[in-house]
Amino acid sequence: MFNTISKIKLLSAIFTSLLIIGCGPTNNSVTTNSSAIAGVEDRQLDITVNQQELLDAINKARSVQRDCYPNDDSRGVVGPSPRLYWNNDLYASALEHSTDLAKSDTFSHYGSGTEYDLTGNGKPSIFYERIVANGYSNYYSVGENIAGGQQTLEEVMEAWLASPGHCANIMSPNYTEVGVALVIESESTYGTYWTQNFGSKRR
Repeated sequence: MFNTISKIKLLSAIFTSLLIIGCGPTNNSVTTNSSAIAGVEDRQLDITVNQQELLDAINKARSVQRDCYPNDDSRGVVGPSPRLYWNNDLYASALEHSTDLAKSDTFSHYGSGTEYDLTGNGKPSIFYERIVANGYSNYYSVGENIAGGQQTLEEVMEAWLASPGHCANIMSPNYTEVGVALVIESESTYGTYWTQNFGSKRR
């Protein structure tokens, strides 16, 4: 049981490579967004959620028009967006990062640089490095959402969709694939650590 009041945290990141990954990106953008919402007492950390449920929740969100930036008329409404398909390499990178966050008790798109940050080799890894290290190479675009503290799939999706940067990642028509991982560590600050990794391959 997780008996402390903690902030529920969210972060999102986007990376688009305009060159073949083997050559290394020379023109790219990385965007991160963070926010916190009210804490919850007495967390029961016995969550079970499967791959199909995770994928269905994302595709349900993408199936309708959505205004991810309600306070910014220049952004416009997004969607409906095409369905995403599950990718095991994106799942592996998401699992690596959720495990790292849970075991090292940190919260960032950067890896902890500890033994739990497998891609980092002693230094903090970057999310697109983890994605490539887990086999998702030759990509066009990749992105990452993370969250901590949510007890249910419905809760984490609601939080992501209420946050502009996270919502934009979920709704982006540039992505075709996704992998999502949840790791629970009851003695850590947030207890639950969710990672969504998005991607699209070059054609």
